[in-house]
Amino acid sequence: MLILNFNDSIDTMVKKKQSKQVEKIKKTSKSLSLLRGFKDILPEHMKYWQYARNVAHELFSDYGYGQIETPILEQTSLYKRTTGEHTDIVTKEMFSFQDRSGDSISMRPEFTPGIARAYIEHGMLNRPQPVKLYSLGPLFRYDRPQAGRYRQFHQLDFEILGDENPVADAEIIFLSYLFCKKLGLDVVIQINSLGQSESRQEYIKILKEYYKSKRRLLCDDCKTRLTKNTLRLLDCKETGCQDLTQSAPQLIDHIDDDSKQHFVRVLEYLDESEVPYELNPYIVRGLDYYNRTAFEVMPVITRPCDEISLEVAPDFVPKPEPLVQAIGGGGRYDGLIEAIGGRPTAGVGMAFGFERVIEAIRQSGKDKAPVKKPQVFLAQLGEEAAKRIFKLFEVLRESGIQTRVNFSKSGLKQQLELADKLKVPYTVILGQKELLDDTIIIRDMENGIQEVVDLSKVTEELKKRLKSHE
Repeated sequence: MLILNFNDSIDTMVKKKQSKQVEKIKKTSKSLSLLRGFKDILPEHMKYWQYARNVAHELFSDYGYGQIETPILEQTSLYKRTTGEHTDIVTKEMFSFQDRSGDSISMRPEFTPGIARAYIEHGMLNRPQPVKLYSLGPLFRYDRPQAGRYRQFHQLDFEILGDENPVADAEIIFLSYLFCKKLGLDVVIQINSLGQSESRQEYIKILKEYYKSKRRLLCDDCKTRLTKNTLRLLDCKETGCQDLTQSAPQLIDHIDDDSKQHFVRVLEYLDESEVPYELNPYIVRGLDYYNRTAFEVMPVITRPCDEISLEVAPDFVPKPEPLVQAIGGGGRYDGLIEAIGGRPTAGVGMAFGFERVIEAIRQSGKDKAPVKKPQVFLAQLGEEAAKRIFKLFEVLRESGIQTRVNFSKSGLKQQLELADKLKVPYTVILGQKELLDDTIIIRDMENGIQEVVDLSKVTEELKKRLKSHE
């Protein structure tokens, strides 16, 4: 009996070991996939990204902004002192870790603190003021993934440092509008003034008093915000909290006189520049360093009317309306440089969420992204022709002819099928005979007519045919 129990226990141990090995194999053989909240940008979508980036580089270069690249990794304390120790970004969303020397490091969740650090560290205060900078790249926040929100996302950020004049606020907003206009996006700027720190603190006391009796109606996040980051109560997206916000005291009624005058002058510049804007007393932004001007950029998309609307009212014109999500936002931050050890320096800036900009372009139906359509397919026959094909491809490319080739294909039928799929008007064929005669064949893909021309004149002949084909 004892031997039987011993054997049974051996069998059980063997089975458990085998089971663990099977599970291990299953885990290792499981296909790898994207991390939650991350996204691949595929070639077919890249045209939008390249187009928007090119527009940004050209626009900001024309307006005298220098491009700056700051590291993805910074000291965690930088964001605690600037973005705000009690903000959602710092308390919930940053990717932070200790490095091997024990320092707390964070992946950048926004651009402005890093740019402010660079401004101090590289002595930019000694340069002609104001200093105008822009940057474009990836940021990281451990956010709840949803439409338009990713844990790795990209922003276009631009800043003016060293100018307290209201015209700097207006310039940032005007460029925000101009960038969208060049992309074919209709937008409206929603704008507010947060006043200075002193008047804002008085308003926060009034706001706390208003919400105190309504605390039970707040969402869990807003119950925390009530004591730690009270202004954020005003831009909560929960329906119940938004209903309470509609009756809340408005910040604009409690800001200091200097901030009111500053705000009026900003609006005057926007009026003269014909920038469409709306006053929104609930724009507060989610970062501690903002003062005075704060704004968001809302895309206006004409929603397609449904079939019922068309049946009831054939002449119905769908009304343009802002999308719920802002595609960008920013404001003034006059105390930020000083907060991290620099001299008192005024600043104002904004950032576009690039993923949201791209989505707005696609939804608008005003796709301006240029696509370079292939014009010529280059086919080769034989080993010697294949050796010459690189050089010939480069000759055509440098002459401005959009050329496609499959270097590994050798059969003419396969290559012509590929050329047909690409919808190129012409295929250039280089074979053994053509190499010996120093010629090349140009095939019209529409009618199948082929013509032999001198190899030295192939560029000239193709350009002539392509021009007549337009």
